[in-house]
Amino acid sequence: MPHRDPEEAAGPRPAQETAAPPAAEGLIDLNLLRTFVAVHQAGSFTAAGQVLGLSQPTVTAQIRTLERRLGRELFERLPRGVAPSPYADELAARLAPPLDALTAAAGEGAGTGAARPGPVHLAGPAEVMAARVLPELAPLVEGGVRLRVTLGLTEPLLAELRAGRHDLVIASTRPRGRTLESVPLLDEEFVLVAAPAWARRIGAPGRVEAEGPAALEPVPLITYAEDLPIARRYWRYVFGQRLTRQAAVTVPDLRGVLAAVVAGAGFSVLPRYLCLSGLASGALVPLHVPEDAPLNTGFLVQRPGVPANPHVLLVRDHLLRAGRTW
Repeated sequence: MPHRDPEEAAGPRPAQETAAPPAAEGLIDLNLLRTFVAVHQAGSFTAAGQVLGLSQPTVTAQIRTLERRLGRELFERLPRGVAPSPYADELAARLAPPLDALTAAAGEGAGTGAARPGPVHLAGPAEVMAARVLPELAPLVEGGVRLRVTLGLTEPLLAELRAGRHDLVIASTRPRGRTLESVPLLDEEFVLVAAPAWARRIGAPGRVEAEGPAALEPVPLITYAEDLPIARRYWRYVFGQRLTRQAAVTVPDLRGVLAAVVAGAGFSVLPRYLCLSGLASGALVPLHVPEDAPLNTGFLVQRPGVPANPHVLLVRDHLLRAGRTW
């Protein structure tokens, strides 16, 4: 039996605010659905009320009304916030995209004199932003969301997030401490690749599987930094060895590394999402196919609390839904 949410014990609902009136038979008031999605995204009735401009008792009453209409409990009331049921997760996944689009198309506060939401300041690594994030956010931009994008390395971007320069940061590592909140966004799988000519020349992948990294000695190494962070991780995780060789070419952008590898300059270790088209077309060949490839988890990071800009929530939740398929 779920126990009572302290938010529900906040006292009677103010007289000027009431739950949404009953909808016609067979229909559900759109306001109830919007409140439900806000609670699902915010994780509590109070936080959802702040986003919607409603009191917590009003949000509670609307959720109770929706639960009665659906004949299901949507949220477990916890000492701090609420936890969605599996049915609520499924319902939110179906409702959130069209409601986001409707909100953006209508304009936040349209007809009420409310100010237009400001731009969402989003930051992250250039490669994942170009290959994954910005294409995914195109529908929101078409619907009126404005973006201001900064590209860079994780640690400087997180420092700028703490200082208030960004709303959201996609980070390659989970931030330490309690000054920032983070949730996993995507897993990058690393692959060892080269152009087909190099694979034929060294007899890969069979020879690499038989001899290990020694088979790669004739092939130049292409990487994005002198300290070879991705390649070193692959060597340690897959081969159980320390990588001691130096790079033949360094390019401070993985897309540049990919272009050099496709052109036949050598081999590299790259995130699979960057290599998908090259692997599909045959422009790239895996030099080694381990049973368990190394992964790196990327995180979506923000400052604690509910953002004042509602479009920050739109972008955040849109990316989290998209990240499940990346």
